[in-house]
Parts: sequence; C-alpha cells; structure tokens
Amino acid sequence: MTRVITVANQKGGVGKTTSTVNIAAAIAQAGYSVLVIDMDPQGNASTALGAVHHEGTPSVYEVLTGELTLADVVQACPDVPGLSAAPATIDLAGAEIELVSQVAREYRLTRAVDAYLAHYEATVGQALDFVFLDCPPSLGLLTLNGLVAAREVLLPIQCEYYALEGLSQLLRTVDMVRTHLNPTLAVSAILLTMYDGRTRLASQVADEVRTHFGAQVLDTVIPRSVRVSEAPSYGQTVVTYDPTSSGALAYREAAAQVIALDPRRSSTELSTGI
Repeated sequence: MTRVITVANQKGGVGKTTSTVNIAAAIAQAGYSVLVIDMDPQGNASTALGAVHHEGTPSVYEVLTGELTLADVVQACPDVPGLSAAPATIDLAGAEIELVSQVAREYRLTRAVDAYLAHYEATVGQALDFVFLDCPPSLGLLTLNGLVAAREVLLPIQCEYYALEGLSQLLRTVDMVRTHLNPTLAVSAILLTMYDGRTRLASQVADEVRTHFGAQVLDTVIPRSVRVSEAPSYGQTVVTYDPTSSGALAYREAAAQVIALDPRRSSTELSTGI
C-alpha cells in the first residue's frame, strides 16, 4: 500500500518544507518511488526539488479546482531518480477562498491522490511507494485537505519553546480530522529540527518532547546547518547538494526511520497537552 504522509505544522519556520523534501529525496535515493505534492502557495518545496512553478505552470491549484488531474501536473525531479513533484504556484493562494463554497471541499485532494495512485499503478505496473504532502504554515483549507488525504502525519518541531505552544493545537486538529473526516489518520512521527546542541534550551525542549511523546519522536534530530539553508538556492535538496554534510547525514538517518515506521500504529494515545 502506498504510504501517504502529510508534513504539517501551523507554525512557520520550523523546517517543515526542508524536512519534507530532504526526507523524500533520501527515501527516493534508497530505491523507492516518491511523489511530493506542494500544498504551500510559496512553492518552496517546488524550488528545492527543481520543479518549474512560475505563474501559469500547471499546478496543484488546477488539481484542486478540478481543471487538471495530478498526472497532468507532476514533474520528475532532475537530480533524484524516482522522485517527482506536483508544484505549487501563487495561484494556490486563491484556492482557500474559491473552495469555501464548494461541495466536499475537504476531499478535493483525496480524490486527486486516489486517482493518481490508480493511474500510476496502471501505467508503471506497481504501486507508488510514498506520497508526501507539504502543507502551508496554517490550519486552513489547504492543510485540512492534506490531513484528510493522508494516512500518516509527520510533525516537525523546532527545538525552541514557541514550537511547543503550537503543538497542542495541531494535535487537537489532527484528532478532530480523525474523528470527523479521516478515521485512518495517525501521527506516525515527530521530528526535532534546528537542534543546536550548544544551547541548554534545545536540549530541554528535546527532552520535554521525548518525555511526553516517547516512541513517536524519531531518534534522529536535525542540526542547524548552513548547507541545509544553501541547498534550495541551487534548486536542490541538501542530500544531493552536499551529501556528506551533517544535515544530509541526519536527514538520511531520519528517512531510514520513516521507512521503518509501522503505518498501522495508532496515535490515539497521544496527549494533546504539554
């Protein structure tokens, strides 16, 4: 079965898009077929994967409005075989408003993903291994579509205090989506990002998250890295830009742990308070 994973956090700047593209690229390098769907109007995931996403490019916006299918907009990543992307353009910013009055607006992406997976299997002869959904830093309709379409949620958390404050709200949203819209949804992993081992705060935040969420937290932490920040300016992920850097090695380890996760594991025991 294809694993459909939404990477979400309503707080910006926590390494959500960076984690999405680097884990996806590392998994593809391991021999899996991977699709990244960029749900953020800023299009940062599209940039990092080398996908064309200037205004007028067929994109996720046309998929959500029903004008095109995912198969019409998916582009192959130039640097990583087996990795492809459905790009986002600035047009996607208008989708939140346009979809409000539409019937079954929360299921637009679900239907598109299901149709693409069937198309992929019919065309290639085997199922796509992974789909990653990179959501915008909000809990709006685009993120809601991402949560409804997925079976798993990966939560990147920056190792700073403010990141903890938003986590409870995000988990409550996941619980509501699971209760009312998508009973198969589960938080499969929490990833600690931007870790600076020189500061006591980073260690305290990491310890607190591990205390509350235990096995849900991936063993690997993503360190602050200049190379990780540089890579998108070259239209690459850090695992192709500088494969031996600390950031690339950490994301490869995180990717291996994501591959090893049991997607059937329930997260209903997660506490929603910190």
